[in-house]
Order: sequence, then C-alpha cells, then structure tokens
Amino acid sequence: MEKGFSILRSYPLIGDFLAYQFITDLNYSTLTDFSEMEFVMPGPGAKDGIGKCFHDTGGLSGSDVVRMMADIQEEQFPGLGVQFLSLWGRRLQLIDCQNLFCEVGKYARYAHPDVVGIGGRIRIKQRFRVNPEPIRYWYPPKWGLNDLIKPAVMVGEL
Repeated sequence: MEKGFSILRSYPLIGDFLAYQFITDLNYSTLTDFSEMEFVMPGPGAKDGIGKCFHDTGGLSGSDVVRMMADIQEEQFPGLGVQFLSLWGRRLQLIDCQNLFCEVGKYARYAHPDVVGIGGRIRIKQRFRVNPEPIRYWYPPKWGLNDLIKPAVMVGEL
C-alpha cells in the first residue's frame, strides 16, 4: 500500500493527503488487496485532531499515533465506558482511526473555536443537514460484510 501511495504521490499536484485517499479508494476495489493495517498517512485534519487530543505525542509521528490508537482500541473502550458497536466484529482499521482524528479536529474547531489547531483552520466548511432518504448500506466486497446485512436494512431500522 505504501508503494502504491508513493507512485501516486510522484504525480504532479498530488500531495500526501490525496495520494493516501486515492490508494485507500483503490484498495476498496478488487484491483488491490492491501491490508488496511499496513500503512496510514494522516491528512491535515487528522494531524489537527491529533494535536487537539495530545499535548505531547512523545516524539511519535502522526502515523505512529494513529497506529497506536488502532492497536490498543479494545483495551481503551471499557476504561472509557465506551460500548463500541463494530461492523459485525470488524475492528477499526488505520483509515478509520485517521478519520476519527479528522472528525475530532472538526468538532473541536466548532466547540472550541479559541483553541487553534496545527493547521490554523477556524472555518467549518459544511453544516450538517438531515437527509430524509434512507441509506442502503454496502461495503467493499472483500470485507465480507454485505451478506450479513439484511437486504432492506436502512437507517432507523438498526
């Protein structure tokens, strides 16, 4: 996955964030079959979220922090009083933890606008709007989850 990231990164105008998003999207297809736990490249939002969660990372890189969180997730949930509802036993992958840090950065930007993050961003680009249309869940086939979903399961029926 890292080699694919590097190839994509070598193209003009494709930076770390976009190259990682592209290789992740390609890995959801049948074109590649990388482990989702082999490589992560935190984007600017995730770096911002990491900075808001940890005053000092002890010298760990953003990738190291994301990996650490993925590695210790099952140990941390009970101590924090979190009852994690997985996707039929599928644990959080590196991309999921990277995305969680990105969301923390966004939420903290809104809830604590006085706390400036690493990127110095202050504006929220989009506001949440309720979409009344039901969601039809579908996951990358290689995850082996689609057969576990009732054909008509939609938001609100879970």
